[in-house]
Amino acid sequence: MNAKERILQLRELLDHHNHLYYVLAQPEISDFEYDRLMQELRDLEEQHPEMADPGSPSQRVGSDTDSSFVQVKHMYPMLSLDNTYTREEIEDFDARVRKALPAKKIEYVCELKYDGVSISLIYENGKLVKAVTRGDGEKGDDVTANVRTIRSIPLTLKTGNYPAVFEIRGEIYLPHKGFEKMNEERAEAGEPLFANPRNAASGTLKIRNSSLVAKRPLDCFLYYLPAEYPGFATHFDSITAARDWGLKVPPYIRKCHSLPEIFDFIAYWDNNRDALPFDIDGIVVKVNAYRQQQLLGFTAKSPRWAIAYKFKAREAVTKLLSIDYQVGRTGAITPVANLEPVLLAGTTVKRASLHNADQIALLDVRLGDDVIIEKGGEIIPKITGVKTENRLPDSRPVEFITVCPECGTSLIRIAGEAKHYCPNEIGCPPQIKGKLLHFVGRKAMDIGCAEATVEQFYNHGLLKDPSDFYSLSKEKLIKLERFADKSADNLLKSIEDSKQVPFERVLYSIGIRYVGETVAKKLASHFRSVDELMAATTDDLIQVGEIGDVIASSVVDFFSNSVNRAFIEKLKTAGVQMSSEGKKRTSDKLAGKSFVISGVFKQHSRDEIQKLIEENGGRNLSSVSSNTDYVVAGDGMGPAKREKAAKLEIPVITEEEFMGMVGEGIKKPG
Repeated sequence: MNAKERILQLRELLDHHNHLYYVLAQPEISDFEYDRLMQELRDLEEQHPEMADPGSPSQRVGSDTDSSFVQVKHMYPMLSLDNTYTREEIEDFDARVRKALPAKKIEYVCELKYDGVSISLIYENGKLVKAVTRGDGEKGDDVTANVRTIRSIPLTLKTGNYPAVFEIRGEIYLPHKGFEKMNEERAEAGEPLFANPRNAASGTLKIRNSSLVAKRPLDCFLYYLPAEYPGFATHFDSITAARDWGLKVPPYIRKCHSLPEIFDFIAYWDNNRDALPFDIDGIVVKVNAYRQQQLLGFTAKSPRWAIAYKFKAREAVTKLLSIDYQVGRTGAITPVANLEPVLLAGTTVKRASLHNADQIALLDVRLGDDVIIEKGGEIIPKITGVKTENRLPDSRPVEFITVCPECGTSLIRIAGEAKHYCPNEIGCPPQIKGKLLHFVGRKAMDIGCAEATVEQFYNHGLLKDPSDFYSLSKEKLIKLERFADKSADNLLKSIEDSKQVPFERVLYSIGIRYVGETVAKKLASHFRSVDELMAATTDDLIQVGEIGDVIASSVVDFFSNSVNRAFIEKLKTAGVQMSSEGKKRTSDKLAGKSFVISGVFKQHSRDEIQKLIEENGGRNLSSVSSNTDYVVAGDGMGPAKREKAAKLEIPVITEEEFMGMVGEGIKKPG
């Protein structure tokens, strides 16, 4: 068997095992064996670049290219469903359908309403060619690169009688286990936790770097073909066929012929939804026959042949005993209610979020009140109401604290923000410990130091800020409880290894407010070193893509603080990477010139053009302004940028003209 034949065989084999594992949940081989086959395929594809294929299972890792999402018009409008909350509204829906279709036999299909992100997939000749979000219903974002990383979505369909071109719709979601794992990793890295799986899925799908999306455990159910294709008279028949084509169609679907059958389906899943490994928020009822759907038609916003029954959020009533005020790494104060334990959605609840002072005032919640708590997919429940009729006559409104409960510093509240903050970031114990934990996180400096160990070091006065990790010695460590020669050596090696962590992760680890992983990466790619970043003004910073006034001000404020600047100097002295590699100038051809890149290019990625600008002494800007010297325009450049460039008389140049400026010419394909 030659290499070409083996590549094709491996692709078919890996697609088969992907389907078994991610769609049918019936794996036939071990993870080790799967990884071995995948590595063999990657090696062969690398040796034979002429066999490159975007549909290969090896391509699900995503790309590091930071791409903007292009708006795509839907083949058919992607409308929302009307929501109902009562049996009476379902009965009214059924009556409207029967009135519009007199003397017709009506068959419904009942399905679960998945709590995720709507997606439209387009296949041509059995290959996935486009994935588009709902958007405004007429057009949405092209997120094909991100969706290709989701392993339950086949890139190539199995043999079947599918149409040459068809669209299928569904929901991208995060299973509970994947969501919990993501939040565990974020907690370890000192990052804020996702509130619920739906928000996490939505945020993930909008990440502009598909290699990051590939690391998150997104899944997808497909449940609707929005057109009547030859051979299928009903929705149920078409979606059943789609399962045979290799698409992940959920099994939670039932044909119903009467209202009692619909209500039985609703009642069953209302009682059993907590047993599912993913979130649902209701039931969808659809008229089954395509011909009847066409006769019923649409309103401006929704189909007349379908309706969504929304479950009520899980609620319970219990007593508010007290309120704790927690101090986060950034100094944000979060009030948390301590409750009489109560069973809610299968778990015992003792605490609930009160969010901020405004929420407490809005609810008029008081100590001793009987409060309504709701669990709607959040990490911890929230208080949504008060049983004021049970309130004690001597109760008083809650007065939000005015000083930090940990260090006694007067709290501040920033204009436009809901939370109060403790400004004592260098002297408030929870903030210091939070910054230390953030610094050692796996996505930051990746120092093998558990939370209990950080606490121990802090309590013994060994750590005052993260730079103190580099002052630890074996002599200091072995004096502490739980430390022996080997454990001390392991920690010191991990600290030493962290000096090789790239600048973008160092920048993330130092804990500038609003500077997460993505922002840190953008700043590190724009500014060559921490010295350049410290010298940057607010105006300099907002020229970086996706950096707004709030982030820019936060960065400037951080580096204007003498304590923070001293901390940075200590990191430099320790040998931590404080500059980006591979960003040296190769020429000064573009020195003093600023560029805005817009559109899609034929021969280069936006990333490559940005890199060439920097390597030749130029500067990348995110928006057209009087400081812009040139706009490099590709296909699909936005009209607003073109108009602004014309108004400011800024030259708009092509990819070819830009390459002529740097003297490289256009790359030849291959």
